[in-house]
Amino acid sequence: MFQSSKSMSSANLWVLLGLGIAGIILLSRRRMKEVSKDFGAFIQYLELLPPPQPAPPIAPHPLSNLTFAVKDIFDIEGYVTGFGNPDWARTHEPATQTATVVKLLVQGGATCIGKTHMDELAYSINGVNKHYGTPVNPVATSRVPGGSSSGSAVAVAAGLVDFAIGTDTGGSVRIPAAFCGILGFRPSHGAVSTVGLVPMAQSLDTAGWFARDTTILRKVGHVLLQLPYTDFKQPRRIIISDDCFRLSTVPKERSLDVAVKSIEKAFLRPAIVHMKLGDYMASNIPSLKAFKGEVENGKVEPENYALIALKNALRLLQRFEFKTNHEEWINNVKPDLGPGIADRVSAALQTTPEQISLCLKVRDEARMVLNELLANDGVLVMPTAPGPAPKLRTREALLSDFCERAFCLLSVAGMSGCCQVSLPTAKHDGCPISLSLLARTGADRFLLDTTKTLYPILQKEAVAIASASGSNLAVTYRPEAAEAAKEKGNIAFKNMNYKAAIECYSEAIRFDEKNATYYSNRAAAHLAMCSFVQAEADCCKAIDLDRKNVKAHLRRGTAREFLGYYREADEDFKRALVLEPTNKTAGEAVKRLRKLISE
Repeated sequence: MFQSSKSMSSANLWVLLGLGIAGIILLSRRRMKEVSKDFGAFIQYLELLPPPQPAPPIAPHPLSNLTFAVKDIFDIEGYVTGFGNPDWARTHEPATQTATVVKLLVQGGATCIGKTHMDELAYSINGVNKHYGTPVNPVATSRVPGGSSSGSAVAVAAGLVDFAIGTDTGGSVRIPAAFCGILGFRPSHGAVSTVGLVPMAQSLDTAGWFARDTTILRKVGHVLLQLPYTDFKQPRRIIISDDCFRLSTVPKERSLDVAVKSIEKAFLRPAIVHMKLGDYMASNIPSLKAFKGEVENGKVEPENYALIALKNALRLLQRFEFKTNHEEWINNVKPDLGPGIADRVSAALQTTPEQISLCLKVRDEARMVLNELLANDGVLVMPTAPGPAPKLRTREALLSDFCERAFCLLSVAGMSGCCQVSLPTAKHDGCPISLSLLARTGADRFLLDTTKTLYPILQKEAVAIASASGSNLAVTYRPEAAEAAKEKGNIAFKNMNYKAAIECYSEAIRFDEKNATYYSNRAAAHLAMCSFVQAEADCCKAIDLDRKNVKAHLRRGTAREFLGYYREADEDFKRALVLEPTNKTAGEAVKRLRKLISE
C-alpha cells in the first residue's frame, strides 16, 4: 500500500516522480487501466456491425465508417441496461430487443463499440457516479464532465468515437456537451423514438446526440429524425434573450457579442431582436402565476421569476413521473444511491398528484407560446449553461446555486418541447463555454442546417475577438503573473501541500496556457496525490506543446506504469532516453518495464 502523501519523505517523493514504481494498488488496477484507456467513458465494450453496403447505383449507407457509443440507458439485445446503478443492473434481466435509435444508427451504416457511463438513474447533470466513478472531462480535467449522459459526451470529446447518443430530460445532453466543448442536440419532444430506453419522465424525455463537427451532427440527425435532405432555409428572425444572458457569469464580449457578430456574418440581413424572454413568458403563460410564491424564496433574481417558475413546474413534473415509473422498484430493492441522487429520489417519492395537472397546463401553454414566438423560421439564442463546468468536489452550496440558474435556462426547451443545439464557442477560466440555438417544435432539420452554417463562423469570430482584445478568451496573457503563480506552486509542492500546488499551477496555465512546464509541474503534483489519470492528461498536453520535455515524458511514463499501461510507459521512458541518453531514471525504468512486459 502507498503511504499518505504527508508522511512520504521528500526523497521518496522525488523517486516516485522520476521512477515508475511497480507497486500498484492491485484492487484498483483494472479500473485504472480502463480510465487511462478511455477517460472512464465506457462501462462495457461491445460491437454492433452495420449491414453490408448496397450494390451500386444505390447510395452507400449515410453513416458508413463512423463509430458511436450508447448511454447505458438504451437497451441492446442480450445486454443488461444498467441505468447508472449496480442494484438496477443486478435486479434486471438482459434486454430482449434493441432500442429503436440504436437500430436506426446501425442500419444507417454506423458501428456501435460500447455502452457509456451515466449518472445514477439519470438524475443529475453533474456527471458524478459514486459507484463507477466520474468520467474525466478531456478538455478540463479538474472539472465535472456534466451529466447524466457523461460517458457519451466524454467519449466524443476524447475522440474515442465519431458520435454518441444520450438522453435529455432536464438537460442531460446539453449540459455535458457544453462542459466538454462539443456539439449536443436535443430534438423536439417526440421527434426521435424513445422506444427501448429506460424512462425518466416521459413528458420530457428525448433521445439526443453528440458530435465534434456539424457534418456528422447533421448526418446523425437525418437518420434519427428520418428526414430527407432539402434546400436550406435561412432564419428570418434571430431572438436574443437578454435576461438569459444575464444569468451567465461569462463576460458579455465572450458570449453575446460573439453570437451577434457571427449571426450578422452568417445570414443575409437577419432580423435580430433583443427581448426579455422571462417577461414574454410571464405575460403569455398565465398558469405560471401559480408558481410565483415559490420564486420569492429562490436563488434567482426576482426579475426572472417566470424563468424560475417554469423551472419549478418542470422539476415537479419530472419528480412525479419519475416516481410513477420507479417507485415500486425503489421501495422493493432499496438501492444504494449517492448522496445527491438519494436526496432527489426521496423528494420525488414524496410528490403528490395534486399540482400535476397545473404542471401539464404550464407545459401546454409554454409549447403554444414558444412555438408562436419561433414561428416562420425564428431562432432563439441563449447560453447553454450559466458558466463553465464546476470544479470537481465543488461545495454543495455553490453547486446548488449553479444548478438553479442552469435549470432556468434548460427548462425553456424542456417545457416547450422545442429543439435545441449547444455549440461550443470559446473558453472562460480555461474551460469551454457554449451558446444554444432553439427552434420551434418540429423544426429540427431547420435547426441542424442553421447550425451547420453558423458554427464555423462562430468559431472564427471567437478567435477574432480574442485576438483583437489581446485575450485568449480565458484571461489576459500575463507571463509574469504566470511565473509568479508557478513559483508559489513550487513552494507549495516542496511543503507537500499538493492541492495548493495544483491550484497555483492551474492559475499559471490560465495566464499562459502555452507553457509546457506548467502542465508538467501540475502533473507532478497530481502524481504525488496518486491522481494518475489527471497526471497523464497534463503530461500529454505538455508534450503536445514541447515534444522535447524530458520531465513530461518521465512523469507520463510514471503515470502509465501505475495505471498498468506498461508498453506505453516503456515508450515514454525510451523517448526520454533518446532526448537525454544519460538519464538514470529512464534507464532503470526501461529495465524494470522489460521484466514486467515479458512476464
